[in-house]
Amino acid sequence: MKGLTVMDKGFEGSEGAAISRRRLVKYAGVGATLAAASPLVGGGPAAAADDTERTNGGSSSLGRVWRAGDHHVHSEYSGTFDTTTNPPTFQKGGDAVYPIVTNAIMAKHFGLSWVMCTDHGGPTHSKVNVEQAYPDLLRSRVLVPEVLQFWGMEFDAPALDHHTLMIPHHRDEAQQLLELESRFAKRDAFPNDPGRDTEAKMIEFLKAAKDMRRKPLVIAHHASRSATGLGVYGQDTPREFRNGNDVAPDIYVGFEGAPGHQAGPLIGEARGGYGSYPTHGGFDQMTARVGGLWDALLGEGRRWWITATSDSHVHWTRGGSDFWPGEYSKTHVLARQDYADIMDGLRNGRVWVGTGDLITSLDLTASNQGREAAMGETLTVSARNRTDVDIEIKFRPLDGKNANGDRPEVTRVDLIVGGITGPSADLDVDTNPTTKVVARFGPRDWRKQGKDYVIRYTLRDVEGDLYARVRGTSTDEIEPLADGLESPWDDLWFYSNPVFVHVR
Repeated sequence: MKGLTVMDKGFEGSEGAAISRRRLVKYAGVGATLAAASPLVGGGPAAAADDTERTNGGSSSLGRVWRAGDHHVHSEYSGTFDTTTNPPTFQKGGDAVYPIVTNAIMAKHFGLSWVMCTDHGGPTHSKVNVEQAYPDLLRSRVLVPEVLQFWGMEFDAPALDHHTLMIPHHRDEAQQLLELESRFAKRDAFPNDPGRDTEAKMIEFLKAAKDMRRKPLVIAHHASRSATGLGVYGQDTPREFRNGNDVAPDIYVGFEGAPGHQAGPLIGEARGGYGSYPTHGGFDQMTARVGGLWDALLGEGRRWWITATSDSHVHWTRGGSDFWPGEYSKTHVLARQDYADIMDGLRNGRVWVGTGDLITSLDLTASNQGREAAMGETLTVSARNRTDVDIEIKFRPLDGKNANGDRPEVTRVDLIVGGITGPSADLDVDTNPTTKVVARFGPRDWRKQGKDYVIRYTLRDVEGDLYARVRGTSTDEIEPLADGLESPWDDLWFYSNPVFVHVR
């Protein structure tokens, strides 16, 4: 990187699209380089180019298609620190092992349009990030231009488990992350500062992020990994989610519905690393339980979204518990191939998630009297007129084989509806008793429309505010069961984010 500074404006686009095989081998390794030339798997840039444009929302939606990505990926800069020296000495590869560009190449190989570098923090890690990791990210953006590569980190959130801290793409992105990590990450201070690990510090961080001109995103990771039972939470609690979302509703917007480390069972370990209380169908209990915490937050009218990630550190065939980015889990965002629009989609709930490429496209719309709303949007219905709400679910199965060589099939789709009753007086409540599965659909209930399957259902005489969301599966489980050591490839699910209905 001779002559490069992190503020070198022209670096990313200066070398053009023609990158030599020798340079890819140098930075990414032979195996990843060969993979870069392989076909894409369901839902990536090639698939998106053939998809139809969604036009919900008018001209601003032109060019938007479902673009698969992953906002939780580790590189060799998730390392270790020797704190016997001052300052601490950083060693690459102590926790995750792959170069940033290797992750980008594998993300491309498995059909991702965008990905995010999210390395662990540690004492003085903010300096390592800006001086060592960020120049490698700039290099990777040039080497793999087909994949949008966001800058950020797995933030050591005060008083909480890890969170995504996603920085908008701009000239000063490295300095923006440096400011937030050095001021607020609970492990960045050296010597250790216990004052960094408090709920008050987390609120201070969110307020600072909210006041920035270019607003980051914050999403909770593996929220129930430290839970010891169903509804017996650990580091992350319902109260903390509510308090943070109240302070910065356009910053703190959700949690991982499906955590990473999904390959655990393939090496005899718990799926997702959830050793005390398991995932259900690969999804965190906060998401998987109908009428559980996610539904409680949605029932307050909160715009709180779910995502799915790889949390890739080391591939399961090399002794880790991980899949490559996009190999198993995907977060699909309705957006243009543009950094700002992908962040806008994540911020506003134009998102659905899936595992094993069970499907490659999912649309959920609610309509009434010629008006329509899609995922993340609100349909307003007049109580003086006809208050039936028509729900349309459209999904596209995988045309071909997934990364395991399987041809997965959808066996059932569920429509889940819950009432919106407003903020709860109890900040710890984690249930919404109004939420239920209102309809279950099998193959006989959907009809073919081009490459898609379509399901239609009418919610009759809607009298109050509500939300609707969808899930589907390859299994025959009526509700997703607690996971054991079964292969994750035999237990596939997809989940939409909700569409809202407001009755005035």
